[in-house]
Amino acid sequence: MGAGHGHGHAGGRHRWRLAVSFGLIGSYFVVELTFALISGSLPLLSDAGHMAADVVTLGAALVATRIAIRPDTTGRRSYGSYRAEVFASLPAVVLMLGVALYVVVEAIGRIGGPAEIGTGPMLVVGAIGLLVNLVALGLLRAGAAESLNVKGAYLEVLADTAGSVGVIAAGWLVAATGQAYWDTVVALAIGAFVAVRAVALGRQVFAVLGQHVPEGVDAADVTADLAAIKGVRDVHDLHLWTLTSGMNVATAHLVTAGGGDDHAVLDQARDLLRHRHGVAHATVQVEPAAHTGCDDLGW
Repeated sequence: MGAGHGHGHAGGRHRWRLAVSFGLIGSYFVVELTFALISGSLPLLSDAGHMAADVVTLGAALVATRIAIRPDTTGRRSYGSYRAEVFASLPAVVLMLGVALYVVVEAIGRIGGPAEIGTGPMLVVGAIGLLVNLVALGLLRAGAAESLNVKGAYLEVLADTAGSVGVIAAGWLVAATGQAYWDTVVALAIGAFVAVRAVALGRQVFAVLGQHVPEGVDAADVTADLAAIKGVRDVHDLHLWTLTSGMNVATAHLVTAGGGDDHAVLDQARDLLRHRHGVAHATVQVEPAAHTGCDDLGW
C-alpha cells in the first residue's frame, strides 16, 4: 500500500462533526469553569476539567484528520499519514486518566471537611452542560463506529455527559438533604467512570500501535480459509494488523501445487480477505511448492 493508493478515510469524512463539537464544548468550558469557581462545587470543577480535556482532544483530533488526508511528498511514508489519528487518541487517554486521578484525590481530601456549595449554579450549569453534551454526542456518534480518532472524542463527550448528570444529581442531593458529602460521593463516581473509559480506549489505541490482529478477526480462521482455496497447499508468513480505523491490512504467502491458475488463486484470496474478513488491503504472494528461501527468517 503505497502513498499513492487511495482510500476513504473515516476520520476525514467526519471532520465537520469534530469541528462543530469543538466549538460547542470550548464555549461551554469557559462558562462551566467560571461557575465552578463561584459555586465551590467539586463535581462542577471536575466536569470543567474534563471539558478542558475534551477541548484538547477535539482539537488534536481535528489536526490529526487534516494530517491524515494530506498526501505524502517525502516518499518516506509508504502508508501515508493515516496513523496520525491513532496518535491523536493518546492525549484523550492521558487527559481522561489525569482528570479522573485529580477528582478522586480532591474528593478524598474533602472528606470530613466543611464545604460551602452553591447548588443553584450547579443545577443550572449542569443542565446547560447536559444539553451541550447531548448535541455533541449526536454529532459524533455516527463517526465513532468508523474512526478511532472520532471514537476517542465521542468517549470523552460521553464521559462529560455522565459528568453533567452527576453535577445535576449532586446539586439536587445537596439541596434536598443539606449534606455536602453528596458532592464528594458523586465526584468519586464521575472519576471512576472516566477512568474506566480511558483504560478501554487506551487498550484499543495500543492494540493498533502494537500491530495486533484487528479486533473481530481470527488469524486461525483466515489461515484456514486461505488454505481451503483450490490449488493452495500451504499458507505462511500471514500478518494481520490495523493501519488506522477502517483500514485493516494483511500480507500472506500462498504455496501452490504448480500447474494451476495462480491468477485465480490470487483473486480468490484477495476477495476472501476483503469480503469475509474485512481486510481493506492485502499483499498476497503466490509461490510454487519448489520455491525456497521464505523459511530463512524467524519472524
